[in-house]
Amino acid sequence: MRETTCGTMLGIRGTRRETIRKIGALLVSATLLTSLAGCAKMPTADELVGNTSGAAVTDCPVEGAKNEDFTGTIRIAWQAIPNADLIVKDKGLLEACLPNATIQWSQFNSGGDVIQAFGSNSLDIGLAGSSPAVRAASAPLNLPVKVIWIHDIIGDAESLVARGGDYKSIKDLAGKNIAVPFGSTSHFSLLSALHNAGMNETSVNLINLDPDKMSAAWTRGEIDAAWVWDPVLSKLKADGGTIVTSSAATAKTGSATYDMELATDSFIKANPKVMETWTAVENYAAGLISSKEDDSAESISTILGNSVDDVKKQFAGYTYPQAKDQSDIFHGQLPGIFKATAEFLKTQGSLDKVSGDYASVLYTGAIDQVAKQ
Repeated sequence: MRETTCGTMLGIRGTRRETIRKIGALLVSATLLTSLAGCAKMPTADELVGNTSGAAVTDCPVEGAKNEDFTGTIRIAWQAIPNADLIVKDKGLLEACLPNATIQWSQFNSGGDVIQAFGSNSLDIGLAGSSPAVRAASAPLNLPVKVIWIHDIIGDAESLVARGGDYKSIKDLAGKNIAVPFGSTSHFSLLSALHNAGMNETSVNLINLDPDKMSAAWTRGEIDAAWVWDPVLSKLKADGGTIVTSSAATAKTGSATYDMELATDSFIKANPKVMETWTAVENYAAGLISSKEDDSAESISTILGNSVDDVKKQFAGYTYPQAKDQSDIFHGQLPGIFKATAEFLKTQGSLDKVSGDYASVLYTGAIDQVAKQ
């Protein structure tokens, strides 16, 4: 990625020294510097086309969703999170329902990385958490993207796990090294938990670390705790970790988080029918988690590399809303949740300005259409 592109994407003007002096807050400075370092090298992308387990379907299983007219390429970002997106990927549902399209699946480690890729125009559609989505839609980024889907509502699936010690609350971790992917929903939940405990980001030593690096840092004793999701969360728990608090707890205090899908304005405008197909396929896969739990868990376990039983346990940490419920959420409370999230992020120095209208960053056309079916 070119330096000029990164500067525009991150809202940086002038030299790095001037930017740091302008921002001031230690946490935000660290976050932006990490992002700048990532600009020289995009996140490693596992480019996969089709399924990975041999479970691909040959015909589109979603009634009315097949679209043979689209012949272009769709660049999709996925993350190792146990939700319906991995079922779609494993079973090749998009490939079956868009038979003349080229589907490019690229793996990313966190929503912050996905937002960077959107900023460099490297994606059409991608999974990111609600807090990265709010950052993308707010100053200084103001990216031309819209939220198109909720993959899951995060509960205990994202938690703060500590190694050793007798930690009763996050207050007991004062001065400790806590790892979290900066810009992710876990980062947002961690900041919320600190705030609720009368602490701030300087009360602990925050370490920006991708989930796939956490196990090694944990084993080497470099971190005392981590706020992360499965499958890494389960690995750390199995290695002597104990849960201190979770995103379910911060949601009860008004800081709910979601895994969401974003798409560029240009892709949505050019391909409204493709958006309907994509949404119908994801809605179908989300329904499989409840109607065919074993089969769904097998698809996801193939990609995540853990057992079917582990995946089924992970399901309990999320809620998977379908299109009818999502239509109500998008038209109801979601704009207010986004604004509340933005207001909190602004107090933490992660945003320059809270937008006046977060309803405008939600694309409901495809969800509303699928909800009627």
